[in-house]
Amino acid sequence: QLQLVESGGGLVQPGGSLRLSCAASGFTLDRVAIGWFRQAPGKEREGVSCISSSGAGTNYADSMKGRFTISRDSAKNTVYLQMNSLKPEDTAVYYCAATFTLSPRCHGYVMDYWGKGTLVTVSS
Repeated sequence: QLQLVESGGGLVQPGGSLRLSCAASGFTLDRVAIGWFRQAPGKEREGVSCISSSGAGTNYADSMKGRFTISRDSAKNTVYLQMNSLKPEDTAVYYCAATFTLSPRCHGYVMDYWGKGTLVTVSS
């Protein structure tokens, strides 16, 4: 069964950090592009970051560049999103998603599999 499970969300103060995890099962990361998305209350879902099947290709939304870092551990079949310098506007449910592709490009796809999300709240 193909599954993605996010974890690591929580309450953090502005300027703080969190690391989100996306654990994959039923497939290996070298076959998929993984993306992180988020949806804030009352807003549309937006792309945050992604990583290609090789792990060499990454992409970030402009507002996350320099603050967020995506990485993966193939041995654990897990993708991470390190989030630093968090702002209240980063508050959202964060989802990871996957699509099967061996392309070096990780963005611009319709994602096939989604996790249930993890809530990140940035507040003092």
